[in-house]
Amino acid sequence: MGNQELSIEELKNEIDIKKLPKHIAIIMDGNGRWAKKRFLPRNAGHQEGMERVVEIVEVAADLGIEYLSLYAFSTENWKRPMEEIEGLMKILVFYIKRELDKLHKNNIKIQIMGDISKLPTKPREEVLRAVEKTKNNTRMILNIGLNYGGRDEIIYGIKNILKDIELGKMDIEELNPNSFSNYLYTKGQPDPDLLIRPSGELRLSNFMLYQIAYAEFWFSDINWPDFKEKQFYQAILDYQKRNRRFGGI
Repeated sequence: MGNQELSIEELKNEIDIKKLPKHIAIIMDGNGRWAKKRFLPRNAGHQEGMERVVEIVEVAADLGIEYLSLYAFSTENWKRPMEEIEGLMKILVFYIKRELDKLHKNNIKIQIMGDISKLPTKPREEVLRAVEKTKNNTRMILNIGLNYGGRDEIIYGIKNILKDIELGKMDIEELNPNSFSNYLYTKGQPDPDLLIRPSGELRLSNFMLYQIAYAEFWFSDINWPDFKEKQFYQAILDYQKRNRRFGGI
C-alpha cells in the first residue's frame, strides 16, 4: 500500500521515530494560487496558509522535530502590490497575538531569519516580542524567514566575518564551512535534513542556500493552504526511505 492510501494515523505509525529528520525546512508556496482557484483575494490564501503554519508547527513539535524553518516573506516579496504586503503584515500581527501564548506554553522557541529592521513598526514589534518571550524555550526551535533571502544571508555572514577579522576575534585561516555556519541566522543549528516545497514549483527561491547543501528535497503539487498533517507525514516517510550518502558511496 502506498503512502497516498494510508490514513493519517497509519502514516504516523509508519514513521520511525529513531530516524526523524532533526531539521525540516519548508517553502510555503501557493497561497495566491489557492485563493485564485476559489475566486478569493490573494490575502485570503495567505490567511488560510497561516492556519497551516499553526497546524504544522504543532504536528512537528508533537512528533519530535527539533528544528523547523519556514519561509514566510522573502526579500523579493516587497515587489508585490502594496495592498497584498499590508495584508500580509496584518495577518502576521494577528497570528502572533493569537498564537504566542500557546507557542510559549508548548515550549517552542521562535527565532527569525532575515533583516526585520525593514518591517513596518507594528509587525516588527510583535516579532521582537515573540522572540523575547520564547527565548528560553527548548522543545523545538521555529525559524521564521521574514525579509529573508539566502544570498543576503551569505553576504550578512561575510560582513560579520570581516568585522571579526578586523577586531582580531578571528583568524582568516580559521575560516571553514563549519566556522562560516556560525555567522548565519541558524548559528548553532544543524543544517536541514529535509526541504519541503508544495505548490508544484521545483526551485529553491533563494531559501537557505548555504544550509541545504545536502538536504533531501520533497516536492508536492498541493498548494500550501491544502498542505496538512497527512502530507507532512508522507514527506517524512519518503525521507526515511532514502539513502543519504553526503557525497560518499
